[in-house]
Amino acid sequence: MDLNTIAGIRGAHRREPWRPGDAWLGGGTYLFSEPQPHLRRLVDLSRMGWEPLTHRADGSLEIAATCTIAQLSRFGRRSPAAAAPLFEQCCRAFLASFKIWNMATVGGNLCNALPAGPMISLTAALDGSCLLLAQDGATREVKAADFVRGEGVKDLAEGELLRSVTLPARALGCRTAFRQVSLYGLGRSAALVIGTLDPVDGSLAVTVTAATTRPFRLWFPLPPTAAHLRAAVDSAVSAAEWFDDIHGLPEWRRHMGLRLAEEVRRELTGTGPLEGAR
Repeated sequence: MDLNTIAGIRGAHRREPWRPGDAWLGGGTYLFSEPQPHLRRLVDLSRMGWEPLTHRADGSLEIAATCTIAQLSRFGRRSPAAAAPLFEQCCRAFLASFKIWNMATVGGNLCNALPAGPMISLTAALDGSCLLLAQDGATREVKAADFVRGEGVKDLAEGELLRSVTLPARALGCRTAFRQVSLYGLGRSAALVIGTLDPVDGSLAVTVTAATTRPFRLWFPLPPTAAHLRAAVDSAVSAAEWFDDIHGLPEWRRHMGLRLAEEVRRELTGTGPLEGAR
């Protein structure tokens, strides 16, 4: 896509006032996928030199916003963490060409705030915290599950930047279960549900995404019964928050969200497969 309204591009390391028509440029896979007539200048993050993935002393993992899907996938395949398989599962939830796989970024997927964004699913399920950087240098943190507020809506002020997402060590040590469904064999995720079981205290978290306009992470101090889980999902997600587009009707997405939630509950609690489940 030729962005013919762009009059300039600058590196993000050069501190210049933010102005109307500016946009952050990470991998560019969304920016260059369709016309952006409202943009006048791109602020390039690619030369900031941020380490893609950093282990902290407390055992947590910091993922730079500029970390690509390919880099995250390679990390997940090498990591000894109990939750490591989830990294590859979410990376593979992309319907990505070779170019997108190697250029698309974790931060870009979060900031697009699309219901089917698998990096939203990953970071919300593992209780991630987003580090946001304002133009004046001020920082704030917001939970990944709260960063996306709705379809295409995120918790970012004008000129504010998503710097990184940090996953706590406790979450990385969890057992995980992953379920994804689409209307088509290679279609966009219509429902994606992740369960995490904490081996320390036995708590269970179930995160519903893709089927909903924003992520919903439900935490239970002890694994719930099937009826309790179903009631919790229905209480948390209003009728208007089940997503509606060509990839699935809200009623079907709710049905699949509830079914997949029960499947991950059964997998993590060892109560056997759901009848009729594949």
